[in-house]
Amino acid sequence: QVQLIESGGELVQAGGSLRLSCAASRGTFSRYVMGWFRQAPGKEREFVAGVTWSGSSTYYADSVKGRFTISRDNGKNTVYLQMNSLKPEDTAVYYCAARVEYRFTSAETAYDYWGQGTQVTVSS
Repeated sequence: QVQLIESGGELVQAGGSLRLSCAASRGTFSRYVMGWFRQAPGKEREFVAGVTWSGSSTYYADSVKGRFTISRDNGKNTVYLQMNSLKPEDTAVYYCAARVEYRFTSAETAYDYWGQGTQVTVSS
């Protein structure tokens, strides 16, 4: 059973930056596709960013492209989400997820393990 623990969420002003981290324990982290998802109040959870097992390919939702960067350090079993130029509409609980497959997908149902989430609040 893979355990994922997110950190780094906090209150930040619009235009600011945050870096989220997700540390994985158990399992073989380097074999997993990793993704970040978010859920805003009253909305469904949505895909934000994803990275393949090697880190060579990354994927982003249109709403964050050019502002967010996903990366991973397989030596530290950690995936990161660097968020710049934050907007109030980025306010949400952010979740990391692991997919025990080599192929990337943004489909939430294809991810096998989830963290507990970390709150990001962007004030205007």
